[in-house]
Amino acid sequence: MELAKGIIPAMVTPFDEQEELNEQALCLMVERFTEAGVHGLFCLGTNGEFFSLSFEEKVRIAETIVRESKGRVPVYAGAGCASTLETVRLAKRLQEAGVDALSVITPYFLAFTQQELIYHFEQVAAAVTIPVVLYNIPARTGNALQPKTVAELAKIPNIIGIKDSSGSFDTILQYIDQTPDSFSVMAGTDSLILPTLMAGGSGAIAATANVFPAQVAAIYEHFQAERYWEAEEAQRVLRDLRSAFALGTLPSVLKAVLNEIGVPAGPSRRPVAPLTPAAFSEVKQMIEKYRQQGLL
Repeated sequence: MELAKGIIPAMVTPFDEQEELNEQALCLMVERFTEAGVHGLFCLGTNGEFFSLSFEEKVRIAETIVRESKGRVPVYAGAGCASTLETVRLAKRLQEAGVDALSVITPYFLAFTQQELIYHFEQVAAAVTIPVVLYNIPARTGNALQPKTVAELAKIPNIIGIKDSSGSFDTILQYIDQTPDSFSVMAGTDSLILPTLMAGGSGAIAATANVFPAQVAAIYEHFQAERYWEAEEAQRVLRDLRSAFALGTLPSVLKAVLNEIGVPAGPSRRPVAPLTPAAFSEVKQMIEKYRQQGLL
């Protein structure tokens, strides 16, 4: 089972109307994604509202996805917490739950030095035997993994790649340039999936794949087959959806779209609010446009 390559949906966490985990809906999502031909499943990330989940909920979600995926694709789970101690504790438990790899976001709230970040990731990697994928999203955490830091961490055998959600293509290029070919650099900004592949990256952990799993996977498949025009066409499909994300607090737009197309994502956890009537109207217009194009 090859890890850290291809298109991996950054799964939302489905809730019921009481904002409790909807395990049945989670199982439906696993089937939907695997049948669409994605190359992995990623839970407990930013769009999965990891910041609103308890330790026990995180383990339950990971166990459910591992069970339902039945080894068809690798399962990645977000283990990042604010402290090194808690991250190590969660990483060990997720490994016990049977996930194939961990994604570890930088610590957040405080601004850390690069040496402190290196220590953090070294400790997490040493605590588990499964692969670790670094996660850089400085706009949310206040901490950016510098290319030299990533190059240093890439020397650790079970740190196998990085998801970059900085939105900076230059950062992706530097990661690729300063790490070995065996180290996977994955786009976390969905507008940069094809550019990342063209630059030598290995794929993407993509929020838009919640809505368009087959179309996002097609970007990678077309690129691998050297059908570059078709890859660009598949990349273009994502533009309106990505633009719509600005209409609400993450991941409210994504969940609204999923609910509208019959995927029971439910609400986001408060304090994330439902979309305003005006924003929801715009989302419905976008969905109708996609339906007229035969994409939904």
